[in-house]
Amino acid sequence: MRLPPALRVPLAASALALTAHVAPAGTWLPGLRRRCFPSLAGLGHPRHIALTFDDGPDPVSTPHFLRMLDQLSTRATFFVLGERLLSHPELGRDIVGRGHELAVHGWTHSRPWLPTVVRDMREVMCAAEAVQRISGVRPLWYRPPYGILTGGRWTAAAQSGLRPVLWSAWGRDWTEGATPERVLATVRSGLRGGGTVLLHDADLSASGRWWPALEMLPEMISGLRAEGLTVGPLADHGLPPLLRGD
Repeated sequence: MRLPPALRVPLAASALALTAHVAPAGTWLPGLRRRCFPSLAGLGHPRHIALTFDDGPDPVSTPHFLRMLDQLSTRATFFVLGERLLSHPELGRDIVGRGHELAVHGWTHSRPWLPTVVRDMREVMCAAEAVQRISGVRPLWYRPPYGILTGGRWTAAAQSGLRPVLWSAWGRDWTEGATPERVLATVRSGLRGGGTVLLHDADLSASGRWWPALEMLPEMISGLRAEGLTVGPLADHGLPPLLRGD
């Protein structure tokens, strides 16, 4: 049965809007991301590893990571949620005071099932403003929750002057049954010089899921240094701060 013209036009427009929303999310696929969008995958200077943490700040877990990183003389980039940062501004200032970098992870850890361009722009902008107000430094980087970079989130990042950066290796440290040994093996299986590591300094799924990532840090960092690699924040990784094409 053929649809009447009055219905075909709005349906076509809706389909086009949904495609524009969903298609960019294909960059979540690691193989596609590394081959076609290397900067989005966080591939930077070949002798450097960018260490990044998501989902904080959390007053229960984040201080443990800060103390561990101090002991290891290592600095990192923390992708924070605006809602959590405003709830714990002193912790955000402590992160920066210890020489780490704050970046934008969004306002909340929401799932982008439907096109919400206006909301995405508002929330990313508010999160970026919170980071700048608390840290005194304009943030450079954006990583969306779940690493799903929809059309609306691309637009929101561009409007806020942020460069989207996902990752090239992760630890799957949030999963049930994760151990320091498993997290380390998972990270190292996909990590090469120039890569960006994704770990979590806070829990969103279940309590206590952060400790395997914390416990594996000394072995991971010492192993990378033994290979002649430096470990640090995205600011030292050789990526351009604004998205100009990969």
